[in-house]
Amino acid sequence: MAAPGARRPLLLLLLAGLAHGASALFEVKNNGTTCIMASFSASFLTTYETANGSQIVNISLPASAEVLKNGSSCGKENVSDPSLTITFGRGYLLTLNFTKNTTRYSVQHMYFTYNLSDTEHFPNAISKEIYTMDSTTDIKADINKAYRCVSDIRVYMKNVTVVLRDATIQAYLSSGNFSKEETHCTQDGPSPTTGPPSPSPPLVPTNPTVSKYNVTGNNGTCLLASMALQLNITYLKKDNKTVTRAFNISPNDTSSGSCGINLVTLKVENKNRALELQFGMNASSSLFFLQGVRLNMTLPDALVPTFSISNHSLKALQATVGNSYKCNTEEHIFVSKMLSLNVFSVQVQAFKVDSDRFGSVEECVQDGNNMLIPIAVGGALAGLVLIVLIAYLIGRKRSHAGYQTI
Repeated sequence: MAAPGARRPLLLLLLAGLAHGASALFEVKNNGTTCIMASFSASFLTTYETANGSQIVNISLPASAEVLKNGSSCGKENVSDPSLTITFGRGYLLTLNFTKNTTRYSVQHMYFTYNLSDTEHFPNAISKEIYTMDSTTDIKADINKAYRCVSDIRVYMKNVTVVLRDATIQAYLSSGNFSKEETHCTQDGPSPTTGPPSPSPPLVPTNPTVSKYNVTGNNGTCLLASMALQLNITYLKKDNKTVTRAFNISPNDTSSGSCGINLVTLKVENKNRALELQFGMNASSSLFFLQGVRLNMTLPDALVPTFSISNHSLKALQATVGNSYKCNTEEHIFVSKMLSLNVFSVQVQAFKVDSDRFGSVEECVQDGNNMLIPIAVGGALAGLVLIVLIAYLIGRKRSHAGYQTI
C-alpha cells in the first residue's frame, strides 16, 4: 500500500479535476449551415503504466479545444452519419458519431484518442504510443429536440472514463441553433429534488435478487441467463481507510450485449456502474465459460472515485456448448485483489441457445457435493439400523441356545 505522502499528489489531481472550466461550444457546418451543435465541459480520467506501477491522470478539456474540420462531417443521407471530432493538445481527440431512426437520434459511439508520449500528462509512461478507446453511449434525444443533461454523463471505456458536464447536444439540426424543446437525460430525473444525501450502502447487504438476461444477435439468442449477482469491492476511502463493501446487481439495471463467433458479452449497467461479463468458447472441447469480467463504477467515498477493474483470463461457469450450466450453491469468482463476483442460483447458456430455452443441465461440483451429505447421512443411518438388527438376531439366537430340552 502506498504511503500517505504518495497519495497526496493523486488527491490534489482529483480535486483539480473537479474544478472544471466552463462549457465550450462546438459546431459542425456544411456550406455554412450548422448540422451539429454541442456545448459541454469534459474531463478524461485515464490509467497508464510506469516502471513503478499504474498511475492515474485526470485531463480536462482545455479552452483551446476546437472542432477538427477534416474529422467532422454533416454526413450524407443513406451514405454516412454525422460526426463531431474535437481536437486539443498533442494529438488528443474526442469523437461523437451520431445515428438516427424515424423518431430519435443518438450518439451511437464515442471515441477518445490520447498520446502517452505527452510527458505533461503522462510522465514516466512505459509506452509512448497513441491509443484510441471507444464505447457506446446512452446519449439520445427526439428528432428536432436538443439533448440536455445537467448531471455528469460518464462513458466508461477500457482504460478511460469520459465525463461530460452541463451538456447540450443536438445533431440533424433543422435550424442554425439549439431547439427550444429538449429531451432530458435520465440522470437528471423527472425533476430536481433536495434533501439529505443518500446513506452509504451497507457493508453486507441482503442477498441479491435473481435477474433474467437475454442477449440476441443477427442469428438469434446467443446468451440466456438466470442469476443473482453481487460485487465485493475493496477500496481506499478518502480518510485513507481500506473498506470492503458488497453491492447487489438490481433487476432494474439496464442490460445489453453482443453476439460474436468466439465471444458473447453481457453488459449490466446503471448511472453509477457498468458490469460486463464476457463468455468465451473452446472450440476444440466444445465448452463455453465465463472468460472475462470488467467493471467500471463510481464510488463517491473513495479516494479515487472512479473504480475500474478487468480480468480476461477466467474460466468459470463452464459447460458444453448447447447445454446450460446450473449451480444453486453460491459461487465466489476471484477477479482481482480488489474485486470478486458472487453468483447465486445461476443457470446460464452461451453461444448456442435453441428456441430461447435452456438446454440439458450440467450441474456444478458444489451442488454434487451438497447432495453427498444427505446421501452419506442416509447411508450411515441405514447401516446403523442394519447393525442393530443383526445384533438383535444374534442375541436372540444365543438366548435360545442357552436352554436344554428335558
